[in-house]
Amino acid sequence: MAKPELEFFSVTAVGSTPVPGSACRGLVERVLAGDGRVETRILCFAPGTDTTPNGVQVHEFWEEVYILTGSITDLRLGQTFTEGSYACRPPGMAHGPWRSPEGCTTFEVRYPDSR
Repeated sequence: MAKPELEFFSVTAVGSTPVPGSACRGLVERVLAGDGRVETRILCFAPGTDTTPNGVQVHEFWEEVYILTGSITDLRLGQTFTEGSYACRPPGMAHGPWRSPEGCTTFEVRYPDSR
């Protein structure tokens, strides 16, 4: 199955849901398109979100992240990333946990490793 063909639409037409498997409150996603392997989503950190209960994250897939608004601090690195920042994480790259005092919205694309 391929990702669906979609013409422009308001992302607010897609409902927000808590991130599956997340142990913290305030982390919600809008899955815009997906096919079970590849996923495009908007991820929102409510003001004050702290993902420490989720620990350091490591995925088996590629993840590209662009910060649309706000900021997040990687507590492991002690570094804050702000609006306009971009990351491209290969499978196995450790990241987080995160804290977002003011809130943050990201645009993400996730896809399998094809190596």
